[in-house]
Parts: sequence; structure tokens; C-alpha cells
Amino acid sequence: MSDAVHIVLDDTAMAAAGQGNILASRLIHRAHAEAGWFLYAPACALVEADRARPGTAEHLASLPGITVLDLDLAAALAVARQETWAAAHSQYAAQPTADRPDGAIIATTAPHRWVTEPVRVLDLNPWATQQTAASPVLADC
Repeated sequence: MSDAVHIVLDDTAMAAAGQGNILASRLIHRAHAEAGWFLYAPACALVEADRARPGTAEHLASLPGITVLDLDLAAALAVARQETWAAAHSQYAAQPTADRPDGAIIATTAPHRWVTEPVRVLDLNPWATQQTAASPVLADC
């Protein structure tokens, strides 16, 4: 297991970051300022976030701590099998890879969306921090 922290922002987390969500802001700061923290923005989720809150895509793509994940062939094939592209690309991005052998955590403000999916979730709703204070990701935020 690696000490690196890999987090995928879903479309709701990206929109929340654009609205000043304090937990999303802390993740963005850590990804920029601390070694071993990696934050990813799947392109399909970025599009949906921008539809929900215009300007979000340009803003997040300009931040140095965020890596935008392109829709490559493998991702496109995975997305094509799902109903929503944003969630599908986020889930695909959270799967283990050579760079992320343990996979990634999906940061979201809609944790109910992920209940039936085989992914780890970080709830970015401010009230959730009290419930998840034991989370190693939120403990230092």
C-alpha cells in the first residue's frame, strides 16, 4: 500500500469547489502544496460540473494541483456502458492503475450516488466531517 493519496473529484465535488466548499478547497490546497497528494478531474465530470456551474471547468483546469484526465479509448469504452458519463468517467478513474495501484477515492457531495458502486467515497458535505472524523483523508483537513 502506498502513502500517496489519490482523489478523483466527481462533478458534484467540482461544482462544490466552485461554490466555495471548504473541504473541496482544502483538498485542492493539499494537492498543490503537499507531496503525495494527487487530485484528478475526469473530463466528462468536468463538463457536467461546468454545465451545473458555468466557469467551473476553466477554473479547475487552471489550478496547478489538479490533473485533468482525458477521455482515452479505454475510458470511452467504460463510459459507453453507463447511463451518465460524468459518474462513469469518475468511477473509471478511481480504479487501480499502474500509477495508482490502490485506486483512488471519489470525492463527492452526493455520496448516495456511489452506494451501490465498488468505490471508496469521501463525502465533502460540511456536516459529514463530524461523522467521518476518523477518516485519514479528512483527519488533517
